[in-house]
Parts: sequence; structure tokens; C-alpha cells
Amino acid sequence: MDSVLKQISSVDSEVLAEYKENVMVGGGSPGPCLVSGHGIRVNDLNGNSYIDCTSQSWALYLGHTNKEIQECVYEHMNKLSHVHQGFDSQERASLAHKLASLAPKHLNRVSFTVGGGPAIEAAMKIAMKNVPNAQTFINLWESYHGCTLTTAGASWTSTKSAGKYVGPSNYFLPNLNTNFVRVPNPYCYRCYFDQKCENCNMKCLEMLRHTLDMGAPGRVAGIIVEPIQASGGQIPLPKKYVQGLREICDEYGCLLIFDEIQTYCRCGEFFAANYYDVEPDIIVLGKALGAGFPIAAIIIHDRLKGFDMDAEELHTFANNSVSQVAALKQIEIIERDNLLENTRNVGAKIANGLREMQKTYPEIGDIRQVGLHIGVEMIDPATGAPLDVATAAELKSTAMYKNGLILGTGGYKKHVLKIKPPMITTMEEADEILEKFEATLKMVLRKG
Repeated sequence: MDSVLKQISSVDSEVLAEYKENVMVGGGSPGPCLVSGHGIRVNDLNGNSYIDCTSQSWALYLGHTNKEIQECVYEHMNKLSHVHQGFDSQERASLAHKLASLAPKHLNRVSFTVGGGPAIEAAMKIAMKNVPNAQTFINLWESYHGCTLTTAGASWTSTKSAGKYVGPSNYFLPNLNTNFVRVPNPYCYRCYFDQKCENCNMKCLEMLRHTLDMGAPGRVAGIIVEPIQASGGQIPLPKKYVQGLREICDEYGCLLIFDEIQTYCRCGEFFAANYYDVEPDIIVLGKALGAGFPIAAIIIHDRLKGFDMDAEELHTFANNSVSQVAALKQIEIIERDNLLENTRNVGAKIANGLREMQKTYPEIGDIRQVGLHIGVEMIDPATGAPLDVATAAELKSTAMYKNGLILGTGGYKKHVLKIKPPMITTMEEADEILEKFEATLKMVLRKG
């Protein structure tokens, strides 16, 4: 074994506690020390095994330690790795061409960067360049677009929605992260306008229009939305709403920006834009794009002015050929193995199983599912209010430490349990996820 790997593997719980004194972590959900994984499962330092329904920040569509990705990357690294952004590379050109071929018809130019937050900022730059004298952006309540100095201003974590001001609120800077205007999101389960899905007249879209007329300071450069709000609670935007967004953007001359950092492939289509049959002006990608290797991107409409070669968008690792090769290999596997169809089928199976569970556990208030984007909103069945924070946290910890199931949480009260395993999850593994989930509900909610 390589000496470095041997040294790492010798770090036991006691040494880990000592070494952690040198680590500074700014966010995330604490969990066990993971040491290995394969497929949809991971193992911790103490030998416990878990089904990973977070895909590790939703970034591993093919699961852990995919053999084909490993071999492809290893073979490639024998000839090339990091490339300066200004140099051409076959890998970058190939990935850009492939993404353009999969994206909506008129989105054909790609710019790469290293993470989701910087990619959102890149989209904002393009919007400001194409909408003269516009510095304002509109985004939705409960949205999350990152925690960089700029994008934090567009994320729910910078508001008081959690009952207090948290992290990003410490870093407000005039004209940097305060140029966002929020409008109500179409949270159909808890509609802010007391509408019902069967006869909804889209009051939320009407409010957006009023905001453009009377609430936004100056011209609006773009409207940034997650087609499925992830951190906010796995809230899918209704198709009618998204189509209305397109019409409003055309009417007011602002750009429609889809934050597809979490919806790319996971919704059962390569792009949520395809699922909604709406062509945005800019698509933002990140997280799982590189099959676990860091890479992000934006894809822009043909009619837009792009970046010029004068340091408008310059990143040291924006042309990392290793990440690009991994991204291409992942697309090949997704297409070859019909993983988009598998995502739709397995996601539907899990959702159906949850609906059956709901008959026994009225604490399951709402089940929201598009592909393997699955959110389970837990409530107090007596009042319909969100399940209290302590019980929601107990559900998550019990699932992980007693039933071997790693779940995510969403919503500002952390009462939405997120089930988002890799796209390779089988029907049999879906059954196992459901069994572990129900066992968790029984332990915590019925003390059984």
C-alpha cells in the first residue's frame, strides 16, 4: 500500500479526534467518519454500513467508487490532468459539445468553473452583460443558490426564516449580496395565498408581476429559480408556474436562469428544462456534473453575449481535464444503462411506498417526488404544523445510527426528510430504503 494511504488508514477514532482540531468546517450536517463505499452504500470508521440517500451532497449519481469512472480517469491521467483555462483541450471541447447537444435547442455555449456558487455568479455576470444598466435579481422564498459572498444573498439561509439570523447574515455587503428581491414561491402544500391545486389561479405569478412593476429597484437583470427547490424542502415548481415565468421574463426583458445544480439528471431527464418543456436563457450546473470530481458550468442561449477573453471569467481550475473526462464518462453510462428511466421508475416506487406508509403514519404530511428528488414533509397531524425540530432531528439520527440509512433534511425547520439516493439504485434497494425508513418512523413516532 502507498505510504500516504497507509498513514491515512491508520487514523483511528482517537487520532481522528486529535487531527480534527486542525479542521475548520463552515456548514453541513454532521455524520460519521466515512472510510469506504461502493454503489449506494458507505462504511464508517467503526465498521457500520449505511445506504446513502444523500449521494454525498447529491454529487454521486453513479454511487461510490464506480469502477468505470475510476478506470477512465486513471487512463486519462497518464497523459494529462490540469490545463490552464486559456489553452484549448480536447476534453473541454468534447464536454461542452455533449452538454450542448443534450440541452434545449438554443442553449449551445458552455463556460466551466469549479463549483455551484461561482457558476451562479457566472450566470449573473452574463445577465448583467445582456441587460444593460440592470443590477437587480429576483429569486424565490426558500431558494438556495450558494453561500459565496454574492450568492448568499439569494439563499434562504441569509434570512430570518429559521427564526433567527444565521451564517451568511454575518457577511452582508452593499451592492454585492443585497441586490436580490424575493417573491413568494409556489409552495403548493402550504400556499401563501390559500389556493388549491385544482383551481389555482397562480397568485404567486401575479405577485411576481407586481414586484417587477412596483417592488424591484431599477431594471431586473434576471430571475433565478431552482426548478425543484432542494434545500428549501424539495418543492417542485408547478409546470404552469414555470411556463408563466418564461412569459414574464420575455415581457419584461429579463433573463430566466435555471439553477439546475441539483436537478441535472436527477429529475429523470438530463435537464429540468426538458422536464418542464421550458427553454431558459441560462442553465447552471454543478454538484454531480463531474461524477464526484469538482466541476460546474453554465450553458447560455445563442442570442446572448458571452464572456470575452479579457478576464471576465477566469478560474485556475476551470479547465480541469480530469473532471471533464469523468463528466463525459458519466453521461455515457447514464445513456447506455438507461439510468434516466431507472431514476423515474425507482423514484416512483419509493414515492408509492411512502404513500402506503402515510396511511399508518399521518405524520407524513406531504410526499413530493420528481425522479429521485424525493421530499417527505413531516408534520404534527393534529395541527398540520411542521414537525418539531427535535423530533425531526431524532428521525434523521435514528435512521442513520440504528437503521443504517443516511437521509438529508430540508426546509428552514429541517422537518422535510430528503431521500435522494444515486441514480443506480435498484428496485430491490428501493424496497430496503422503504423498510429502513418505516422502521425509523416506528422507533421514533411509535416508540416501537
